[in-house]
Amino acid sequence: MTVRIYVPIDSVALSLGADEVAGAIQIEAIQRGIDIQLVRNSSRGMLWLETLVEVETEQGRFAYGPVNPQDVKSLFDADFIRLGEHPLFHGAVDEIPYLKRQQRLTFARAGITDPQSITDYVQYGGYVGLQNALTMDAETIVDCITQSGLRGRGGAAFPTGIKWKTVLDSESEQKYVVCNADEGDSGTFSDRMIMEGDPFMLIEGITIAALAVNATEGYIYVRSEYPHAYASLKQAINTAVDKAYLGENILGSGKTFNLNMRKAAGAYVCGEETAMLESIEGKRGIVRAKPPLPAIQGLFAKPTVINNVISLATVPVIFSQGADFYRDYGMGRSRGTLPVQLAGNIRHGGLVEIAFGITLRELIEDFGGNTESGRALRAVQVGGPLGAYLCDSQLDVRMDCEALQQVGGSLGHGGIVVFDDTVDMAQQAKFSMQFCEIESCGKCTPCRLGATRGVEVMDNIISGHNVQQQTLLLKDLCSTMLDGSLCAMGGMTPFPVLSALKNFPEDFNLKSVPEAG
Repeated sequence: MTVRIYVPIDSVALSLGADEVAGAIQIEAIQRGIDIQLVRNSSRGMLWLETLVEVETEQGRFAYGPVNPQDVKSLFDADFIRLGEHPLFHGAVDEIPYLKRQQRLTFARAGITDPQSITDYVQYGGYVGLQNALTMDAETIVDCITQSGLRGRGGAAFPTGIKWKTVLDSESEQKYVVCNADEGDSGTFSDRMIMEGDPFMLIEGITIAALAVNATEGYIYVRSEYPHAYASLKQAINTAVDKAYLGENILGSGKTFNLNMRKAAGAYVCGEETAMLESIEGKRGIVRAKPPLPAIQGLFAKPTVINNVISLATVPVIFSQGADFYRDYGMGRSRGTLPVQLAGNIRHGGLVEIAFGITLRELIEDFGGNTESGRALRAVQVGGPLGAYLCDSQLDVRMDCEALQQVGGSLGHGGIVVFDDTVDMAQQAKFSMQFCEIESCGKCTPCRLGATRGVEVMDNIISGHNVQQQTLLLKDLCSTMLDGSLCAMGGMTPFPVLSALKNFPEDFNLKSVPEAG
């Protein structure tokens, strides 16, 4: 009897030796005369257990991890293909608490399927959403996405339905859909996991978006540091074209949609939608002034839908399960689920998809298992390198766009980076200014010069030079950047700086933060 064994092909697993583990399993099976089928699946998102090896049985799939190449012989000695006892055994995969407590919609197939098998994708509910959308007119598709309550998952949380409606109502013979896959925030990896682990879902979502606005051309702008994601998407697009899910006459509907790929320019600012459009057009990635909005005059000056990976990859769920099904998850204006990424000094780093409304503390303690170092948690940055630093007293805030705004934070792309009590928050604040200084496109003065002056002021504060006056200067500088920057690059850099100053004044040689006089 052939035993099916799963070894992930996710980038994290590969960096931890997944290819070597897979090779060792094949060699050991041949030497022992055991008939196996090795499947390279995607990651389940439990990154502390990678490489996670799964064995398929009649009772389901069972997990062993983290497996290193040198562990393979002992796994076979323990008869792991028949679930023999081994220190790396974790039982049934679906019963692992980290997974069992989640509410996976966008990541429902993560770790289950072969990412490049369109047969697997269809078997597990793929392309039902597209088939349903093909029976609707464009207005009905837009209405469905509006009723679902889906908002952008890239950071701005703008209602997706409004964006699509604006593009639909714009008069033009040519329209575009652009997927922003330039995932550059620290501690984030959900986009990469989709592109590597379930690429057809992203392709399906982009295709539905095209039907919604009558677009015939689309682009995926992939981060240049993601070679595995780029290769995965390219192969999946070719397969989708071969199977008539893309290209001319999609599934016999008479609809046409061609999907192209572009490698990003390696600049953080190109994650800003207008800088991204400039880059796709072959220009330097510099932020455009708005208006006009990209929905009216975007790529090649045509109406353009721009959404990030998670937003578009969630669309098939809405059109296969219904708008009401999706809207029933979440709280307030934040409907559906949020893929949270736990990183930094945390014991169980990985991806958690769960409905909006869970608290930050529950995510860190119940899912993350607190700090990896075992020391006390001191700070948490939510929303990437431009997100605020929150302290322990703020961790009971709910993961909701508006709730986080009330405590001075932002949800961003759902990245959470944890720091223990050894962190120097003045140095972290300086890092934010340095990050902006390096990554600024240079177009506007508040961002270009403000970040440079900010680093200088931070150096003065850290060295103890005239701290009170320098702190007032820092706050004034942040106010200028916040109010005067052309885009979020400079406009959000003050968030981590001011939050660190407010919540951790002792690290700035201050007993309290001075007020402007």
